[in-house]
Amino acid sequence: MTDTAAVGARPPGFMPGRFGLAVTCTAGIAVVAALVSLGVGPVGIAPDRVLAMLFGGVQGDTATDLRDAVILFDIRLPRTALAALVGSATAVAGAVMQGLLRNPLGDPGVIGVSAGAALAAALWIVFGASLAATLGGWAELGLPLSAFLGGLAMTGILQLVATRDGHTSVVTVLLAGIALTGFTDAMTGLLVFVSSDQQLRDFTFWMLGSLGGATWDKVLLVLPFAAALVLGAPALARGLDTLALGEADAAYAGIAVERTKRLAVLAVAVGVGGAVAVSGVIAFFGLTVPHLVRLSLGPSHRLLLPVSALAGAALLTVADVFARTVAAPAELPLGIVTSAVGAPMMLWLLMRRMRITG
Repeated sequence: MTDTAAVGARPPGFMPGRFGLAVTCTAGIAVVAALVSLGVGPVGIAPDRVLAMLFGGVQGDTATDLRDAVILFDIRLPRTALAALVGSATAVAGAVMQGLLRNPLGDPGVIGVSAGAALAAALWIVFGASLAATLGGWAELGLPLSAFLGGLAMTGILQLVATRDGHTSVVTVLLAGIALTGFTDAMTGLLVFVSSDQQLRDFTFWMLGSLGGATWDKVLLVLPFAAALVLGAPALARGLDTLALGEADAAYAGIAVERTKRLAVLAVAVGVGGAVAVSGVIAFFGLTVPHLVRLSLGPSHRLLLPVSALAGAALLTVADVFARTVAAPAELPLGIVTSAVGAPMMLWLLMRRMRITG
């Protein structure tokens, strides 16, 4: 029992020096990506000027100075912060789901959070106009709040279906998630069928994913949920590492298996629900980022989870910069960019897995 517990306490491949180096390098990349995001656009702002304004406030009182301040603090900074929060939450959720399912091709979408959020978003777009007037200044948050609540409701239903006598079956979670996703997709399709042309365009753009229209209100909306996942997930690291041995061996090593599974699903639901609510569906991101980190640094979740958070923040920030500049003045939906990269990456991962397993 001592040997098994030791494996759970310090999984193979986990080295403190390597951890510090990986976190430092990834954090540096994330900072560079943020500076690029803050400076690049129709109005370019040099990196040194960005840093001076961030740490010293508005430099001067000319029209150019005031314009740059508005662009930086009211447009680009909330968008960059939103990209970092959504990217880190989605990547960590992918890493947790892959550990829970014991499959590197797992994805947070399998528990149906995105599908539930999409159904709730479609309900708001089609029928929420009559409620918008009663919400006053909160009207612009009606869509993200609806999507978040829809994702949580989907997870609650999934837990009810997959849990019997206090035992949650991972296989049932996967199969029930697929079934519930199919049902919600059908209901979403029905809403799309009865929607107007403008409602259809709004919903389609939301489904393709975008950080356009980022505001500080949206940043504050997603912040607690993303922080809860990113900061709380490392507490699950030992449990996820030991689950790789199998549920029976994990229980023998002292892991509260059922508690770990329930917390993992809840954490993913909260984090992904908040992310999807403000950004729409960003395909393949939660699958590819943690898997790439795992290929580079090994399977230890003590290293995988924090590095995935930083890598997710950096990569989604870069993807957003590409989405808003490659076809300027138009803006590509962010989901198109991540799918164009993620789908070939998934095929490569599948072929690589087949070569390894024979």
